[in-house]
Amino acid sequence: MPSANPGRVAIVGTGSRGLMFVNGIAERPNSIVVALCDQNTVRSEYYNQVLEGQGRPRAPIFKPEQFGEMLVSERVDTVVITTVDATHHLYIIPALKAGVRVITEKPMTTAVEKCRAINQACKQIGKHITVTFNYRYNPVHEVVKRTIAEGQIGNVLSVHFEWLLDTVHGADYFKRWHANKENSGGLMVHKSGHHFDLVNWWLDAQPSEVAGMGRLAFYGDKNGKQHGWACDYKRAQGSEQANQDPFAIHIEADEQLNKLYGPDAHKVDGYERDRNCFQSGINIEDDVGLLVRYNSGAIMTYHLTAYNPWEGYRVMFNGTKGRLELEVVESTHRLGKEAMTSTGAVHGTSPAPHVGPSRVSLHPLWEPSRDVPIVIEHGSHGGGDTRMLNILFGPRPGEAVEAGDASKQAATERDGTLALAVGLAANESFMTGKFVKVSDLALDG
Repeated sequence: MPSANPGRVAIVGTGSRGLMFVNGIAERPNSIVVALCDQNTVRSEYYNQVLEGQGRPRAPIFKPEQFGEMLVSERVDTVVITTVDATHHLYIIPALKAGVRVITEKPMTTAVEKCRAINQACKQIGKHITVTFNYRYNPVHEVVKRTIAEGQIGNVLSVHFEWLLDTVHGADYFKRWHANKENSGGLMVHKSGHHFDLVNWWLDAQPSEVAGMGRLAFYGDKNGKQHGWACDYKRAQGSEQANQDPFAIHIEADEQLNKLYGPDAHKVDGYERDRNCFQSGINIEDDVGLLVRYNSGAIMTYHLTAYNPWEGYRVMFNGTKGRLELEVVESTHRLGKEAMTSTGAVHGTSPAPHVGPSRVSLHPLWEPSRDVPIVIEHGSHGGGDTRMLNILFGPRPGEAVEAGDASKQAATERDGTLALAVGLAANESFMTGKFVKVSDLALDG
């Protein structure tokens, strides 16, 4: 777990997610952003505007090929990595070798060989990295962890986890770099790593065997034509047809999105943030079912769908003394005219519209069921982001750290590897049609 004093911080990757870290560091006088690293200078310049708006000094901008030089010249203490998932290892490993503290967004990486290389570097150097599994810090998820750890449902024998992404948030993964598996590893690696880490953490167990079926069932050009949602435009900006498409994202209508991905930023690297989610070239799945066995003996069934009318998740734990149920409704529905333009709503840092209820219920054997008291927060990943920043960087002036209990510790490369293990094994199972043993992946090297 990194020190609460990150000191001199470099941010690598200046997209939407990195802004949470920039703002978090700027709000804490014991730390300073001393460098920004990204191929897109327009996005980096926007980050400097954010820093100036917080009354903090501008940071020099470096290109990715200048990463090593940046670590030395700016005397970096901590590096925060928020780049395209497939490139995380390109920064994690050199930073470790340079003796710099490493904090990386989840997933830790996207491929077996990259995960193996990170673990080997950590072992050789004798240092850990931090993977930002912010869902661990969500107070509702902590209640689930505590209830299971206290033995209130006995030994957990089985878990069912259903995750529903809606036609705004879910569709968004098919409009940006995540839509190509070589960049993101697919939703099993990029998005579901959240959930696989939670289950590992909740059960205090490790995945041992995975089987799965997955397909692109809704998005993409063929499905769009088959289901009647197809449009011909490539990207929404400048398209009249996109104005009639309820799936389209209009980045020019959102100030932050436009600063990060609008025409000026597009001129630098050609990145298109507003692609048609029903076009060709998409190669990730939007409908996935998994069967996962853990070393504790528990079995999980998991189903992700990314094209639902509402968004949220249901998790059910069956134990030797009873059952625990979690239901979170993050958005009860969407309206066709509610074009997604808010980066906060897309990335979970602000509430989605039409927020629904959350509930944790305990069903002991031979007793009436009862609701478990919870504190519900909408936005910032259920309050997880705020608590995580307090743990990683220390509290803001005038605030105290809400540290929770001993179960809430920062995740290391080991946790990052175990979450990846499920997603990577799932991807292999999709291709082979077979059960995949996690040990056969040799993720530790």
